[in-house]
Amino acid sequence: MDDEQERLLPIANVGRIMKQILPPTAKISKEAKQTMQECATEFISFVTAEASDKCHKENRKTVNGDDICWALSTLGFDNYAEAIVRYLYKYREAERLKANQNKGNSTPDNHEEESNYRSGGQHGRQTELPIPLEFRVMERGDNSQARPS
Repeated sequence: MDDEQERLLPIANVGRIMKQILPPTAKISKEAKQTMQECATEFISFVTAEASDKCHKENRKTVNGDDICWALSTLGFDNYAEAIVRYLYKYREAERLKANQNKGNSTPDNHEEESNYRSGGQHGRQTELPIPLEFRVMERGDNSQARPS
């Protein structure tokens, strides 16, 4: 496998994601999968490079979810950043619940550990974002009514 192929996302995964939104009988050409593979890889690299630059300036070696949210927002992808912040919040909450259950304590007491992105990060600047919302799933072909997931 050449270097170019090694840096790209696995094409089977890209194709699987593409198929999820299409009708079951739809076909996707190899060229379409390759194009999407290149675009998705480039987008991820672009956002990650911005987050990595931030970490480098702050003398940190690890890029975390908050850095990715910051990079998305900085690069003008505010809608994506807001969605990722909500996901990150829910993910961290689920991890806290799981950790507490493993300790024999099923109540989440440590809510102060919110995302740095939501609380303004290390620079003390307050970032106003919406409170995490409930995710909604739309049925295929039905744009009239969303149902809670």
